[in-house]
Amino acid sequence: MGTRTSTSTYFKPELVTDIFNKTAGHSALARLSGQKPMPFSGTDTFVFTVDGEAAIVGEAADKPAGTATISTVTIKPIKFVYQHRVSDEFLNISEEKQLPFLAAFADGFAKKMARALDIAAMHGIDPATKADSTTIVGTNYFDGLVSSTVTYDSTAPDDNIDSAVATIQGADGAVSGIAMAPAFASALGAMKNAATHEALYDQFRFGGQPERFGTLACNINNTVNFGDASGTGRALTASKDRAIIGDFASAFRWGYAENMPMEIIQYGNPDGLGDLKRSNEIVLRAEAYIGWGILDTSSFVRIVTA
Repeated sequence: MGTRTSTSTYFKPELVTDIFNKTAGHSALARLSGQKPMPFSGTDTFVFTVDGEAAIVGEAADKPAGTATISTVTIKPIKFVYQHRVSDEFLNISEEKQLPFLAAFADGFAKKMARALDIAAMHGIDPATKADSTTIVGTNYFDGLVSSTVTYDSTAPDDNIDSAVATIQGADGAVSGIAMAPAFASALGAMKNAATHEALYDQFRFGGQPERFGTLACNINNTVNFGDASGTGRALTASKDRAIIGDFASAFRWGYAENMPMEIIQYGNPDGLGDLKRSNEIVLRAEAYIGWGILDTSSFVRIVTA
């Protein structure tokens, strides 16, 4: 049965900027790649690959043909929703008292959208159900598209990074950043010099959250190894990913459609928890359209458990 919405508005542009600034602080992918608003209908990014090398041409000699390939990656926004029930007394309080609650709701919405971006784009999982998403087109996520992996060694995670970098550079790719699971960061922090017992990477000790690791942008986030025993499919157990390393700055794109509807719903059963009027409640609902695309899968390597 449909629901009736008494009011519907959109976040003001300055609030949208604030929300996605907060999102970038809680999303590994947003921090490592940056954000780029996109049209509501999505975008097509052309990937132009020039193979072979330039040729030296002698005087009056024929110019040899080069080879190149052109492909496209479609970035189409997917709808994400976050909603919460509150007492309908909320409608009767003054605007001054409503604003702090709405600010907290906006902050919570930002954090949920940040996690949603990571979880969906890394693992192809619906964050709410912890099950394989049927909305994501094909295998448009890192676990589905990035087949190049390095087996995680908790005693030598820095060697894992070296191996991953060598693989990417061997494919003529670049490396700009690394997203780490907390366990991977802890393993780096635990490494010590055998002779002096000094920490090799003390910036990762005691829950450290460095923004850079050597020349790489770095972000530590439990979305990298997201999973739950109550899930299904890939989410049945925690993800095997311990780190994802690659060219996030150039070979990964994400963005959001600028219209973000926010509703105050007073009637019906919009969240499946029972009739709102019966329980004297309303639902605050916010929606965002977020899209992403991996432009070059060979520019990434996943460090995974055996």
